[in-house]
Amino acid sequence: MTFDSKTLSNDQLLDLYKRLLVPRLIEEKMLILIRQGKVSKWFSGIGQEAIAVGVTAVLDSDEYILPMHRNLGVFTGRNIPLHRLFSQWQGKANGFTKGRDRSFHFGTQEFKIIGMISHLGPQLGIADGIALANKLKQNGKITAVFTGEGATSEGDFHEALNIAAVWELPVLFIVENNGYGLSTPTDEQFRCEHIADKGIGYGMESHILDGNNILEVYTKLSELKASMEANPRPVLLEFITFRMRGHEEASGTKYVPQELMDVWAAKDPVENYRNYLKEKNILSEDFDSSLRSEIKTEIDENWAVANAEPEIEAIYDNELNDVYKYYEYQEVKPSDEISNIRFIDAISSSLRQSMERYDNLVIMGQDIAEYGGAFKITDGFVEQFGKERVRNTPICESAVVSAGMGLSINGYKAIVEMQFSDFVSTGFNPIINLLAKTHYRWQEKADVVIRMPCGAGTQAGPFHSQTNEAWFTKTPGLKVVYPAFPYDAKGLLNESINDPNPILFFEHKQLYRSVHQDVPTDYYTIPLGKAALVKEGNQVTIITFGAAVHWALETLTKNPEISADVLDLRTLQPLDTEAIYTSVKKTGRAIIYQEDSLFGGIASDISALIMENCFKYLDAPVKRVASLDSPIPFTKALEDQYLPKGRFEQTLLELLYY
Repeated sequence: MTFDSKTLSNDQLLDLYKRLLVPRLIEEKMLILIRQGKVSKWFSGIGQEAIAVGVTAVLDSDEYILPMHRNLGVFTGRNIPLHRLFSQWQGKANGFTKGRDRSFHFGTQEFKIIGMISHLGPQLGIADGIALANKLKQNGKITAVFTGEGATSEGDFHEALNIAAVWELPVLFIVENNGYGLSTPTDEQFRCEHIADKGIGYGMESHILDGNNILEVYTKLSELKASMEANPRPVLLEFITFRMRGHEEASGTKYVPQELMDVWAAKDPVENYRNYLKEKNILSEDFDSSLRSEIKTEIDENWAVANAEPEIEAIYDNELNDVYKYYEYQEVKPSDEISNIRFIDAISSSLRQSMERYDNLVIMGQDIAEYGGAFKITDGFVEQFGKERVRNTPICESAVVSAGMGLSINGYKAIVEMQFSDFVSTGFNPIINLLAKTHYRWQEKADVVIRMPCGAGTQAGPFHSQTNEAWFTKTPGLKVVYPAFPYDAKGLLNESINDPNPILFFEHKQLYRSVHQDVPTDYYTIPLGKAALVKEGNQVTIITFGAAVHWALETLTKNPEISADVLDLRTLQPLDTEAIYTSVKKTGRAIIYQEDSLFGGIASDISALIMENCFKYLDAPVKRVASLDSPIPFTKALEDQYLPKGRFEQTLLELLYY
């Protein structure tokens, strides 16, 4: 291994040594503790320290880094108090996740570190969003995101690099190629000779570096940082290195040939650099011993502090209260000036007025800029707000959702338009495992609204007609909104954008141009979690939402003798259970009407809630009416059969005559 100090001073060279030594000595301590049963799990980065240490030493303290399991040098390089790290690993309250997640699965705004989730790929898209926010702020900052060679096989890797290239985002994509994804060697992961070669496909600059040579890492990164500040762009870096321990300690390294272990042991980044400094008379044996003793003492003292901290006490309310970021609704009342507009116009008006209200609001989606979106909702937005804030995206829902999370982390609000709600499946992972869990895990908001044009009735077939709210209503941490009227759509979308929590906002396509209503022309809000009683009666409670609200009202128009409460839920999560119970206790009968297929839909949960909380008030069984348990067909006759409209009236009458 050849070291070239270039113009670095002796003090700088020694500082890099200390930065390398701290994570190595912490690792050695942890390996002892895990053998003693005092640490439950450990992901060792021994042999890879130079990458994390070098990157962190180059970046400014206010530039975000997104590390992975084996990047302890990022955390120590940002000078996080060691007792807090130890508390995190031990699940203590003084850590960063209140005992809810382990190891490096956390972030901290204080130290500008955004930790990983186990699905790996989404953090690459987060880096895009953070970098986009920096670009919009014009602050010259860059973002560094780590991944392993195994995760480069994930679609998120492709999506994130493609977005960064198209948008010219200042991101360092750092791939630690350590030869194995857990136990799978690289020749079973990909066929290209070098991961850096993939940069060619994105029109992206890329480099291959010796990940065990701290000076090569530091000097090359210093050059790149200066260059990217002057010419913002993404850069792909492949660091050749090796993991000397198992993926985690329990897995061991028996799958690695011993001769390969011996080769890489000779390339130890700490020992080789130590020997270099000694040869250059920059590091003396006495200073080295003194430095090691000082660091070990600091480690032991901080371990004692963490060890003395009491175990987490399980408090029921604490867990539930942290699922969502606390947010207090502030009503904005509408003016008396109204206009009779369509549902689609109400959505467009909300977006436009929210963009005027928040200059840090960014809308992203396919074809939403000059074209105005598939449904022309954002038509004219580019002329008013510019392409920086109204952004066409490549077809890559997963990375775009993750980028929304990155924007939120870096001080922006994000709206992501799914061209059709069906397409959200390709962005499912970051919604369910990233947006939904982030606040609970480390108290960071996910200020992202995902707009979901949905629903059948337009003969659009299996891939453009789903109403898939049930995928999300069961996921703690998400809010789900589903209006039926233009007035509600505008007020609820305004409030969804205000709310700093992740929100799925469903917009039924069939309602876009078929429903008109008098709607205030200016800005106003409607609180989430409050149902609307759109019709009052005393025989039965009809609980519904979306297009089914209108279908229910049509049925009652045909049967004027039926006296029914029609409860439009408007928000499915949080659910207005108080309104449901109040109405059911009054009428004694309940029927739940949804467009989604029956099994596993939200109607099932509402039915169970009514049975558990209103049983003694019921005069008949709770009924559910929903679409067939099949995919949605294309032909009109088949779609009409699929939808519940033809079955609702009969079921309602049967319930009344029970």
